[in-house]
Amino acid sequence: MTNKSIALAIILLVLIATGSLWPQGGHAMSFTIKSTSFSEGGTIPKQYTCDAADTSPALSWADAPQGTKSFALIADDPDAPVGTWTHWIIWNIPPGQALPEGVAKTDSLSDGSRQGRNDFKRIGYGGPCPPPGKPHRYFFRLYALSTNLDLKPGATRAELERAMKGHVLAHAELMGRYGR
Repeated sequence: MTNKSIALAIILLVLIATGSLWPQGGHAMSFTIKSTSFSEGGTIPKQYTCDAADTSPALSWADAPQGTKSFALIADDPDAPVGTWTHWIIWNIPPGQALPEGVAKTDSLSDGSRQGRNDFKRIGYGGPCPPPGKPHRYFFRLYALSTNLDLKPGATRAELERAMKGHVLAHAELMGRYGR
């Protein structure tokens, strides 16, 4: 074997080991999240915003990786004037579940899911509420996890992200827009 062949083999092994050859952390399948409330890149209807009922949208997903024990969701607005604004964090969503429209704004749900504090300093979903101007982008990022998280209800986004570290099997995202 030449030095060039050895170097290429090492690079290939590193790419395989880190999951860099495939999206979704080394899984060839396509883990996806969608909503019946709005389409990818589409406008989020007013009922899911602070300008109306501030109801959480319905979300569902498909093709979670094998070994998924729970899901976590982080919804945020990277276009907020003060930096990324967290609108919703929820974790320990059971496999096979979807999030229906209008998830209760309580820290613990009957299915075992737990919710934390958003940047409005409230538990549960806080919908889009941008200042007047250009529409903002709202990302709903779903994480397939290898475990249930030992995290108390009411936790912050930073606490959720720390708890997820080392347990993310794959992630998927959905983006919608809203402006005033």
